[in-house]
Amino acid sequence: MAYWLIKSEPFKYSWDQFLRDGKTMWDGVRNYAARNNLREMREGDLAFFYHSNEGLEIVGIAEVLREHYPDPTADSDTWSVVDFRPRCPMKRPLTLQEIKADDQLKGIELVRLSRLSVSRVSEAEAKHILKLTGTRLPG
Repeated sequence: MAYWLIKSEPFKYSWDQFLRDGKTMWDGVRNYAARNNLREMREGDLAFFYHSNEGLEIVGIAEVLREHYPDPTADSDTWSVVDFRPRCPMKRPLTLQEIKADDQLKGIELVRLSRLSVSRVSEAEAKHILKLTGTRLPG
């Protein structure tokens, strides 16, 4: 299993809306590096759901339901989407300020590649995030 981080501005698509929907297609990615990350995701992989621009915090965990396929909102098959379902909320959100201050998370792509909307999270980083938030994965 691999770990990822997906960003969404809460006024466009929030964690609460994701919970109400029960699943979503992660569309509209128009950055090649982010698209390549979507294409590397496999069913069952987990992604931290991050509120960007306002909130600036990891608020939940999503699971890949369907691997990449062409983005129906794009004019060509250059772009891809992945389907997610909510797995669980964080027991407490983890703020960007906390992430930047933590020595074990200094190398996380969220900080190093801050403009990337879909990024990798190492297994060690994922475990540390779960520990910091007191979150346990269900099942």
